[in-house]
Amino acid sequence: MTTSLLGNLAKSSLGRWTNRAIAAVFLGGQTLIHLLSGKIHRRNTVEQMLAVGPSSLGINTLTAAFVGMVFTIQVAREFLNFGAESAVGGVLAVALARELAPVLTSVVIAGRIGAAFAAEIGTMQVSEQIDALYILRTDPIDYLVVPRFLACIVMVPLLTLFSLLIGMLGGLLIATSQYGLAQSIFLTSAQNFLGVWDLIHAMTKGGIFGGLIAIIGCSWGLTTSGGAKGVGESTTTAVVTSLMAIFIANFFLSWVMFQGLGSAAAGL
Repeated sequence: MTTSLLGNLAKSSLGRWTNRAIAAVFLGGQTLIHLLSGKIHRRNTVEQMLAVGPSSLGINTLTAAFVGMVFTIQVAREFLNFGAESAVGGVLAVALARELAPVLTSVVIAGRIGAAFAAEIGTMQVSEQIDALYILRTDPIDYLVVPRFLACIVMVPLLTLFSLLIGMLGGLLIATSQYGLAQSIFLTSAQNFLGVWDLIHAMTKGGIFGGLIAIIGCSWGLTTSGGAKGVGESTTTAVVTSLMAIFIANFFLSWVMFQGLGSAAAGL
């Protein structure tokens, strides 16, 4: 009996999650349509950009700095044993630009901003503030979703580049202070390995991940029910779903962007 009850509960949770995921897909399509039609609430958009960008700089800086330092520790000690110290900076730069910076920045934003989107809009939903917007002839997509979507697709790529810079500085600090690697060798290696397209790909990933975070957070907020408990469940599920979407999208984006022999490897 207990097994049957747990099975029914799992099916119910999976079915509810599937329905909300489908709703998120439709919300993404509606958001793009509204955005292309020029329906942008400028004041809300600026407020959300400030929340996503400048307000996230602290935790983003801390995360990127320590990731760069830890990665350098793991790479430098091995490369020095093989006499390949000239590649330390380049490997760090490529790893940060192609994977670490966009993914980790998006994970931080999903935990901080995606949760805030779901909680704020979910609270509005259960307190009937969304219904009040309809009564005032204000479309919630124009007023709530589009500004958050725009804020994420603009600010997350910028935060990604900032993470790349901070991660490189953290790696440079460790390489020069702990392993005696010359600063010129580190920077020259990074310059040789890193290309313009790597930066473009990093920003592209950041923009796509930011869009996923915004749509999932807003969709889970708009489909919240059940009072305060429902808000908590929506917030948690929105973050978990955003992380899953980021990792899955990252696989397919990397598969499309980085097939074949890279320019850095070809030059060795």
